[in-house]
Amino acid sequence: MKKDTFTISVYTENNIGLLNRISAIFLKRHINLESFSTSQSEIQNVYRFVIVVKTDSERVRKIVQQIEKQVDVIKAFYHTDEETIFQENALYKVKSSSLFEERQIQNIIKASHATIVTVSPEFFVIEKTGFREETEKLRKELAPYGLLQFVRSGRISVTKAKMGISEILESFKNNN
Repeated sequence: MKKDTFTISVYTENNIGLLNRISAIFLKRHINLESFSTSQSEIQNVYRFVIVVKTDSERVRKIVQQIEKQVDVIKAFYHTDEETIFQENALYKVKSSSLFEERQIQNIIKASHATIVTVSPEFFVIEKTGFREETEKLRKELAPYGLLQFVRSGRISVTKAKMGISEILESFKNNN
């Protein structure tokens, strides 16, 4: 069984308990979530979950069907990495003395196309947007310089092809 990376997009109403029901679907099938993020979507009062999993195409198809059976779910889609444009965001908190005493750290920041977002006497914070490999590489490079904290977002993505969620919602309105 060949495992691929899939991005699952779930359009939903923002109701309590849905996250538990969706995570239970993955738990029952022993599928680990590689990444999870949620935000308001392009449609007012509709939220989008972006879930990344590694599995085979048959299992992801069945999972999406199961997710769509949830009452609060409007529509769910799955896509391969080739069908999406995706990024992650990371923040790195590093002790300030490194910025002023270690010239190399400035070169690392510049080479990684990261941005310093704040500087204080005790620490500074770097922000990096990119692929998981890029944010992880920068984490490893900053570790020797006093990395105090590190956090990375889940994947955010848009599809290359049109998903048509607005049309689906419009058809719901017209049928009611």
